[in-house]
Amino acid sequence: MRILDAKDQGLLSMLRADARASVADLAKRLGVSRATVQNRMQRLENDGVILGYTVKLSDEIEHPPVRALMSIRADSASEARVIASLRGNPHVSTVHHTTGRWDLIAEIETDSLSSFNKIVGAIRLFDGVAATETNLLLDSYD
Repeated sequence: MRILDAKDQGLLSMLRADARASVADLAKRLGVSRATVQNRMQRLENDGVILGYTVKLSDEIEHPPVRALMSIRADSASEARVIASLRGNPHVSTVHHTTGRWDLIAEIETDSLSSFNKIVGAIRLFDGVAATETNLLLDSYD
């Protein structure tokens, strides 16, 4: 694993905030030359620290209006089947296997509370689901 120095960390922080910042602007803010920024970015890319650059969309565009996290306790013998059922649901964007009180956490996304109610009800009926707790997401902070 590569150790990042303060300049690398500063550069990564700036790129997270604005991946479209010019090399000249990044160099000025870091107090180094443009060549240094270009070389560091190239090294970070080559080392697999920077995997790519992306566009960040507003929450209204990126996420449906209703999002939730559903914590699920599954019977041990049925856990793999529950995971497969969750992954097959188009409204479940991600399934996390966890430790602690809950075995799984499913991220649910849909366009209405009515649809959300049906999705939650259906998941609760999956064979092997012993208990659930669901939390609606109000805001997210990156």
